Amino acid sequence: MQFPFDYPVREMTYKEVNDRNLRLYAFEPDTDTANRPVILFFQGGSFQPNPKFSPAQFQHQARYFASIGIVSICVDYRTGRDAGFTPLQAIMDVKSAVRWVRQHAEELGADPDKVAVCGASAGGYISVSSIMFGHLNDELDDDSVNAVPDRLIIFAAGMDGVDIMSRRYPELLPIAKEISPIHHVQSSLPQTLWMCGTGDDLYEQNRGFVKEMQEAGNPITFKTYDGMEHGFFNYGWHNNTYFHATNQEIESFLRPWIDHPH
Repeated sequence: MQFPFDYPVREMTYKEVNDRNLRLYAFEPDTDTANRPVILFFQGGSFQPNPKFSPAQFQHQARYFASIGIVSICVDYRTGRDAGFTPLQAIMDVKSAVRWVRQHAEELGADPDKVAVCGASAGGYISVSSIMFGHLNDELDDDSVNAVPDRLIIFAAGMDGVDIMSRRYPELLPIAKEISPIHHVQSSLPQTLWMCGTGDDLYEQNRGFVKEMQEAGNPITFKTYDGMEHGFFNYGWHNNTYFHATNQEIESFLRPWIDHPH
């Protein structure tokens, strides 16, 4: 599959599924140093039959973070445009991508212990689920490699798996509770930055979930944006006011990694 990247990217295949190469699209810092942090971006909208977003959704963020020294990767994962797709595949793809990056950190000039995952909407659901549901692994993965990122960044993600499956994948309803973060509140997440607009339909659900997860011992910072809707952070929206504001929030969150490389 070809995606509309506006900038040169380094393409790498992290997994082959049937005749489909799942790729990483890397924006690399100019600095030729080792042990750089890594951020992996997982786009939203992916559970729809014809997703409007592609891995290029986060290309402008990736370009910015590469400019400040972070290896920034937009991840192609299985979505509603793939035949026979279910969200279980996408959750496994998140884990496969994180494992691949840890295993290939040296060739990426990256620190295998400074891997951040950033997911928006459906991409946020699969990112959180990849951490909370340890039993979901691709059989080809080396599951001795840690698939849990060292830091997590979420933009407004549905956490109610029963709601998601009833709307999109009713065939998964028998196991929907098993893959529903809101039904499995526990201490499991790494240090997390969670951003959501108060005008988002998912705001109350996100606020409630984060509060319960914080009470369960998860280190989550919840940042809200007054009146903002779903996708407010996207490049080109709101004259890029919130694109820049959320980039600054993420940069502050990852700043210790940038300032103190091994």
